[in-house]
Amino acid sequence: MNTRGVSTLVLMAALVSGCSKAAQQPATDQDVIGSVRAAIAARDLSAGARILSDFRSAHGTTTEAIEALSWLARGALAAKEFDAADRYASEAYTLAVTALKGLKLEEDTHLQTALGAAIETAALVGVERGERADAVSLLRREIETYHDSPIHKRLAKNLNLLSLEGQPALPLETGEYLDRPAPSFAQLNGKVVLLFFWAHWCPDCKIEGPIIAKLLEKYRAQGLEIVAPTQRYGYVTAGRPAPPDQELRHIIDVRDTYYGFLRDQAVPVSEANHRRYGVSSTPTLVLLDRRGLVRVYHPGRMTEEELEAAIRMLL
Repeated sequence: MNTRGVSTLVLMAALVSGCSKAAQQPATDQDVIGSVRAAIAARDLSAGARILSDFRSAHGTTTEAIEALSWLARGALAAKEFDAADRYASEAYTLAVTALKGLKLEEDTHLQTALGAAIETAALVGVERGERADAVSLLRREIETYHDSPIHKRLAKNLNLLSLEGQPALPLETGEYLDRPAPSFAQLNGKVVLLFFWAHWCPDCKIEGPIIAKLLEKYRAQGLEIVAPTQRYGYVTAGRPAPPDQELRHIIDVRDTYYGFLRDQAVPVSEANHRRYGVSSTPTLVLLDRRGLVRVYHPGRMTEEELEAAIRMLL
């Protein structure tokens, strides 16, 4: 995988901002993150650093401040200021870990963002410096540490971006499914397989669905197969909490409404699959060649042209 492409993909969300100029000094916990992000969007890291420094002098190092620091790390990485990115990421990591001595990661979304971003940035700085093996080792160590936490998927995504392509597909948990059991990858040997990881609440998945349906119809006879893993999230429409059986019925309704082509495809239902493949953003698309090796690992949407070109190369 192209290193520069990895960095661009992972940082895309970090660079999106509706602000066109750096914000002024923030006054409360609620706007320090937005102010720092506005400075990053304006390509003014120095302003972002001043905003955060002033905030910390006035309010201390809150978890919001730690998250803002992690945004500075990502901004520096995007600007190719690797020493600054490494420094900000290291400080954000240390502060987040220290804060977690009195908190659980599940209890503070700011710490979740800060810690995940700090680890991600440190790994990508290593890649940019030509230290890919060390970056992979770092991510594996942190996944072991945070294997059962809200940042597991994010770390697994970054590890997969760096190391999964060219490797055998990770096995799927197939004990629960919609309508038909999912075949093993051994049973799919000789097929080109697209794994379409989706979620019932995901608007981007609904945009990607018709593209996949069209390509399946076009290339099914040449050996294209779709497996569409999904999972429960504990809620249904409008975020209303729901027990497992009710949410499963909702998943079926969403499939039948928006993804009619999946009625004839395997849809395993398991959080383990999303964790294993690092599905921290949906959709995530994984394309396997006829030998079951991963050739494309892509968090987020792909255009019809991009996905068709990738499929055609393998068919």
